[in-house]
Amino acid sequence: MELEIIINNDIKQAMLAKDMRKLNALRAIKAALLLEKTGKDVSSGVIPESVELKLLQKLVKQRRESAAIYVSQMRADLADEEIFQASIIENYLPSQMSEDEIKAIVASAITETGASGVRDMGKVMGIVSAKISGKADNQTVATIVKTLLNN
Repeated sequence: MELEIIINNDIKQAMLAKDMRKLNALRAIKAALLLEKTGKDVSSGVIPESVELKLLQKLVKQRRESAAIYVSQMRADLADEEIFQASIIENYLPSQMSEDEIKAIVASAITETGASGVRDMGKVMGIVSAKISGKADNQTVATIVKTLLNN
């Protein structure tokens, strides 16, 4: 089922349950999807799944960064709201891969490309990113790639 339809159904359920916190998070997703839909990259009016995944990851990352800023400014109330919204958005992402699974994919990409050092990181990241699209945070993947290339 298309993500937009799922979000619309969940918005209806949140409205009926009068769950304003969840409703705000769902409306943020819907707004981002509508902005993406009217963008220049989507000609058919249907957003590709890969674009949806990147959009959801971006929204989660924004929420987490905002929460970190709020925590540093001693605004726990606002940080809690951002963390709650990030957790709601994460429900629409595929399950994240474990570090061991990522290491296995990175190791196979290193042998596939013949990478020998950090200067070959781009080659490895290109292959790994294609294989784990949306299933792991790129920052975590980059850290694992650097670690394995330095060994």
